[in-house]
Amino acid sequence: MKRELSLIAALAVLLLIMAWRAPSFFAAGNLQDMLLANVPVLIIAIGMTLVILTAEIDISVGSQFAIASIGAALFAKAGLPMPVVLLGAAALGWLLGAVNGAIVAFAGIPSIVVTLATMVIFRDSLRWARGGAWVQNLPAGFQWFGFGQTAGRVAIVIAGAVVFAAFAVALRWIAAGRAVFATGSDAEAARLAGIEVRQVRFYVFALIGALTGVAALLNSVRFEDIQANAGIGLELKVISAVIIGGTSVNGGRGTLWGTLLGVALLGVIGPALTYLGVNPYWEKAVQGAIILAAVAMDRVQHARA
Repeated sequence: MKRELSLIAALAVLLLIMAWRAPSFFAAGNLQDMLLANVPVLIIAIGMTLVILTAEIDISVGSQFAIASIGAALFAKAGLPMPVVLLGAAALGWLLGAVNGAIVAFAGIPSIVVTLATMVIFRDSLRWARGGAWVQNLPAGFQWFGFGQTAGRVAIVIAGAVVFAAFAVALRWIAAGRAVFATGSDAEAARLAGIEVRQVRFYVFALIGALTGVAALLNSVRFEDIQANAGIGLELKVISAVIIGGTSVNGGRGTLWGTLLGVALLGVIGPALTYLGVNPYWEKAVQGAIILAAVAMDRVQHARA
């Protein structure tokens, strides 16, 4: 709870600075753009929270996001209805995540090594398959789900809220959610208690893949053309949001509400730097500094405990 309150205070201070220095930051169009841009980040961050709660990490989500984005666009161009396109994007992400999960859970290779390798493999495979070409001439029913811009924006926000609520309930009230915490807290104790630790690790990686597929579609419907290099740097933003949201890198401790606040804070920082006239390249440096600060705080709390 202390971490969540600290994030709320930091976000409030940042917004007050923007109200003082750049009131145009609060224009309706800018706020809508920030909200829509960060719904996909939140959905992937939900999956990343599950992964980090088990004391693992996935740095391949940016590459998975690119593949799922292209896949969703190709499914739509093939004439599939949008519900099937959504399922296809989620299934494609699930498959990619399952590859990571199988190697981590059943081969016992550290997740940082596995996902570093698959990050490169997935990205370069897509580059080889597409030659860097974008997907263009998408059907009219793809952009904004065919609802039009206003209704489409509402649909994206509602989708993000539904996913967040579903996983918040699951982590709090369902046995599978408690198994995720137990695995990250003490894998051996969880195993002795009857929890299939390897299966838990496999499924959290598969789930983050599926959520990345959903996020890729929600992001893609905003555009007329889909880039083959989508998602570059996305993993840093997602991991940053989860860690500053209070999820321990050692596993076993964290909340989705903290992740939500982490996404909100990082989602505001980038546009805020632009409105303040700061070079946008500083955004990555700020994210890195926030990660270091959050990890240091986590280490101090862990030592005290």
